[in-house]
Amino acid sequence: MTPAHVRSEASSENAYLVGLRLTGKKVVMVGGGTVAQRRLPLLVASGADVHVIAISATPAVEAIDGITLNLREFRTGDLDGAWYAIAATDDPDVNAAIVAEAEARHIFCVRADIAREGTAVTPASFEYEGLAVGVLAGGEHRRSAAIRSAIHEALQQGVIARDDSVTPGVVRGGVALVGGGPGDPELVTVRGRRLLAHADVVVADRLAPQELLAELSPDVEVIDAAKIPYGRSMAQDAINSVLVDRAKEGKFVVRLKGGDPFVFARGQEEIIACAEAGIPVTVVPGVTSAIGVPALAGVPVTHRAMTHEFVVVSGHVAPEHPESLVNWDALAAMRGTIVLLMAVERIELFARVLREGGRPADTPVLVVQQGTTSAERTLRATLADAPERIRAEGIRPPAIIVIGAVAAFGA
Repeated sequence: MTPAHVRSEASSENAYLVGLRLTGKKVVMVGGGTVAQRRLPLLVASGADVHVIAISATPAVEAIDGITLNLREFRTGDLDGAWYAIAATDDPDVNAAIVAEAEARHIFCVRADIAREGTAVTPASFEYEGLAVGVLAGGEHRRSAAIRSAIHEALQQGVIARDDSVTPGVVRGGVALVGGGPGDPELVTVRGRRLLAHADVVVADRLAPQELLAELSPDVEVIDAAKIPYGRSMAQDAINSVLVDRAKEGKFVVRLKGGDPFVFARGQEEIIACAEAGIPVTVVPGVTSAIGVPALAGVPVTHRAMTHEFVVVSGHVAPEHPESLVNWDALAAMRGTIVLLMAVERIELFARVLREGGRPADTPVLVVQQGTTSAERTLRATLADAPERIRAEGIRPPAIIVIGAVAAFGA
């Protein structure tokens, strides 16, 4: 083993972590493949003057703004004026030549194919609320990536504590309106989970993922804002008052809803109530059950050459009810997908009006009860027999009803 190899191995295994300020400085990336595709965005975001030299480049690399792309072979002299270089071709000899030239010019260089042969190593990294975190594991890329991901998740979930006075969305005396997704706690957004970890008070709906509440600190006040169909419920005015009152006490309040706050969830009413009281509100969208539940049951709400439209409809009032705002004749005439929410109790009425309006009796129907949870049940039917089968199977809310050609997928 040559002294050069000894020196390279030691530099890789005992790397000195440092942050490079590359704004306006020349960086040379040699290679236009998947390595370049992964690393160029962060280099561009750093403000570096990025030059890419490659015989060919992936479409993603070609589409990156903020780089100078030269489609040719690497030549001696290409590192003139560079501060940092990355050898990322699929030719080991070319990569070795790039590292040699960089070392001769005192330019730190990463060698993507054999990390220990370079004079620099790229850490597995991420940015989080003003923090830049990098992990090196002696060239064991899978290990460094796994540790990086674990640290990132710990920060997001509040396992690693930090001063939340500078956390985006966390305002003492403010409210965060968080969509919890369709039921599975793994489907809440990263931001939603992070804000929950900082909450002083959580006002939770019945359809919000209840497992998320188990992750809360014991000192967090949890208020049940359940709205049970045809049963007990917390009035909307009372919910609005709780949000405002707790926020005025200087607490950070998370309003945790099922699905998305703005899809039949009265989120705007709560925003208006807070705004009138001078309470700042952060909105965190969620995965709506209207799309997420069918998707996980194998049914897309749209599909090329089959449907170019879908509509989500509330079924909380009957078609002939004076408060109904739905044009059921228009729905029946459309060829796309209809997703009915809160419609189980009146499915006979909805099926009848759609058939009378022109929807074929053999239109496929998918019914999913308590979708994405361990209690999920699915029922496949047609528009003609869906009401009878829903009653026979004892389907109860919450349930999603998908009507249209796409409902035949996954059968």
